[in-house]
Amino acid sequence: MSAKQDKSGKWSCQFWYEDIYGKRHHKCKRGFDAEEDALAFERQFLSRANGSMDMTFADFVDVYFTDMAPKLGDYTRNTREYMLNGKVIPVFGKKRMRDITTLDIVEWQNGILTHTKDNGDPYSETYIRSLNCALAAVLNHAERFYGLSPNPMKKAPGIGSKSSRSIIVWTKDDYLKFSEAILDDREAFIAFELLYWTGIRLGELLALVPDDFDFAASELRITKSYRRLKGIDRITPPKTPKSVRTIALPEFLRDEVRDFIYNYAGLAHDERLFSTLTDAKLRAIMRKACLQTGAPIIRIHDLRHSHVSLLIDMGFSAVAIGDRTGHESQEITLRYGHMFPDSQGKMADALQHFRDDDDAV
Repeated sequence: MSAKQDKSGKWSCQFWYEDIYGKRHHKCKRGFDAEEDALAFERQFLSRANGSMDMTFADFVDVYFTDMAPKLGDYTRNTREYMLNGKVIPVFGKKRMRDITTLDIVEWQNGILTHTKDNGDPYSETYIRSLNCALAAVLNHAERFYGLSPNPMKKAPGIGSKSSRSIIVWTKDDYLKFSEAILDDREAFIAFELLYWTGIRLGELLALVPDDFDFAASELRITKSYRRLKGIDRITPPKTPKSVRTIALPEFLRDEVRDFIYNYAGLAHDERLFSTLTDAKLRAIMRKACLQTGAPIIRIHDLRHSHVSLLIDMGFSAVAIGDRTGHESQEITLRYGHMFPDSQGKMADALQHFRDDDDAV
């Protein structure tokens, strides 16, 4: 290590280092108030450059995001950064990576599980799971690529859940009562019509342009999704490859959308249909109309669940529903299996009738 004091009294350090690929680099940093600060910077920098597990957790989080930049979408990166900066780094940030223990993680988990928000509510099961997954992603990356051993996350219990509550859906009557209450707001009415009768995701809805509709064939093509990140509108690919799909529209919905585009909104072929709507605005409209009509207050995403429930009631298979909504059929079965008719009972009844018919011969 080499630290020098200049004429102004400030300290600097300069040194050579080798990165994880074996390439040598020269580094010079000036402007430190004390020699100890300059030497500490050098030690910290060398730990990061060499991928040493002597670096702090906060420093390794930076390394993790640098390594994962090509793989993480903007939304995922921003969400994970927010969680790590807010709930993980304040606890583990100054600890060296090699010093983090499973007991440390369990104590952190206990704090998350017992924490209450300003309104007195605990964190949701899904949020707890997401926080735990964010920490696990960093430590698993350190184990896989930088030799962290042992990985303290491996013996820590899993916490949280993928689903924080049972699925709540609207029946057709619930939806019709709601939709009648918002008829005067044409843009919102069409938006909710599409959400309920097609089951598309909110991001898919907000990305729609007139070119996505084939009115002659009565079809809607889903090829993109909308997000607003850090004040910037972003059009991205849909959530999964399966989400790129063509949805057949009932005639009444086709006619409503066509009238909205050409006779009401006067939109250009590549102009977003719902550019003035946001998640918050739609939730406010939904809550107000629910209070007026007595319809159950649900989330916007529950309209997607409602569409699936409607199709199940109409007798469609998990494969057909998955093709329409962009789910894998096994996901439909796992998530909505309790909504399907008692197929096992029907099978038993059919076998009984089959045997009885044979005996009667």
